[in-house]
Amino acid sequence: MHDDPERCYLAVQSKDPRFDGWFVTAVTSTGIYCRPSCPARTPQRRNVRFLPTAAAAQRAGFRACKRCRPDATPGSPEWDGRADVVARAMRLIADGVIDRAGVPGLADQVGYSVRQLERVLLAEVGAGPVALARAQRAQTARVLVETTDLSMTEVAFAAGFTSIRQFNDTVRAVFAAPPSALRATGPGPVRGARAAPGRLDLRLPFRQPLCPDTLFGHLAATAVPGVEEVVGTTYRRTLRLPHGPGIVALTPTASHIACRMELADVADLTAAIARCRRLLDLDADPDAVDRALSVDPVLGPAVGRSPGRRVPRTVDGDEFAVRAVLGQQVSTAAARTCAGALVAERGEPLATPSAGLTHLFPTAGQLVGAAPALAGGRARTLGHLVEALHERRLDLGPGADRDDARQVLGALPGIGPWTVEMVAMRSLGDPDAFPVGDLGVRTGSARLGLPGDTRSLLGRAERWRPWRAYAAQHLWAATDHPLTVWPPSPGSDPTDRTRPSRRSHRA
Repeated sequence: MHDDPERCYLAVQSKDPRFDGWFVTAVTSTGIYCRPSCPARTPQRRNVRFLPTAAAAQRAGFRACKRCRPDATPGSPEWDGRADVVARAMRLIADGVIDRAGVPGLADQVGYSVRQLERVLLAEVGAGPVALARAQRAQTARVLVETTDLSMTEVAFAAGFTSIRQFNDTVRAVFAAPPSALRATGPGPVRGARAAPGRLDLRLPFRQPLCPDTLFGHLAATAVPGVEEVVGTTYRRTLRLPHGPGIVALTPTASHIACRMELADVADLTAAIARCRRLLDLDADPDAVDRALSVDPVLGPAVGRSPGRRVPRTVDGDEFAVRAVLGQQVSTAAARTCAGALVAERGEPLATPSAGLTHLFPTAGQLVGAAPALAGGRARTLGHLVEALHERRLDLGPGADRDDARQVLGALPGIGPWTVEMVAMRSLGDPDAFPVGDLGVRTGSARLGLPGDTRSLLGRAERWRPWRAYAAQHLWAATDHPLTVWPPSPGSDPTDRTRPSRRSHRA
């Protein structure tokens, strides 16, 4: 969008928050860059440049606006919608790959040389991988400075900086203030943060609107015992992170997602935030999705009644693929029971359990050779899947090539179209994945007056491209399945409800 300056300037004049994250506005007369919705006086057209990322603005010598905090905007929805190498690299950078493996590690994961990767990122987003990682470290540092009482040395290394001097220089350059000034003007640390140094309270922003019912209802209805739970209106789960385990609690509010993290190592903050945002599809552009789906005369009224539906995704692509296989041809309750047994047998116990959260979901390597009590050929299918994941023949991570992953997954014995589409939707984040054979999708279609047979429904769904995964959410919402209900009814345990034996929503 930054290549259309007149459209960008109109967005800045309207101060429309829907464009936050799509581009930043660099004001040449002040040396400051802002988000499009900045409440400050609109700069004159001749004094502004439009850049694709905060990193590009920082690279060009601009510093972040203290009023609108453009570094804290939702991420660009472009990187979820696209499947090319730039989008894959941006998703990996958000997950902290450069801090863990460096630029060569990032280049290796996307199959490019370092020089090629540098060239394509500069051309597309105005900054190379090092500058993008630097901007991300600066934002992580700001969160830690403002919301914890960690020492500045602890903050620097937790945010991924290699030295205190690099940390101080970057913060001064990006925010035009030393770290001590950010702490003095920030909201202050979480109460008791020193007693629990890995506990952080954050606000995860999103573009309005956000409809939470099928998003959080799905997570509640399919929660795996020991790994996930729902307490009141909060969804909690364990996370397997690069430096140790973590626990996250997510609560939807009208303006943001309230997020409490308990991390074994605060160096995992960047990865934990990225995975929570991916789980809840928080970088989506609901205006673009709803506008496209509303054109359909039958689906349009459903979109109008519940704008802003998101696709429930996952914090770990491998985990969801395993759960999808466990859910083949059984009820949701049976899939949960089987997954819970697998977690108890092969999962990694937490050193300090937290209420109902006791384990990390097992990795593919931990599941190699597992023989769960599965009916039919599901045990064999699970074996083929975990071997492919463990041997890295199948990549379902944020930097995966979606076409390659679909091809490898679909070739595994026992994996059918339903599983491929569900994994593409939730593990790979493909916004156009569409499990047309799902009973819930077909039931919802019939209730809305859409074609019920597979061929006709696929034909009708062509007009929903490239947002068919979001259309599926509206179709599921037309059913009476408990996953459409949020918050859970008072006093109920959504993870223990009896589920009808249907093929939809099994994983």
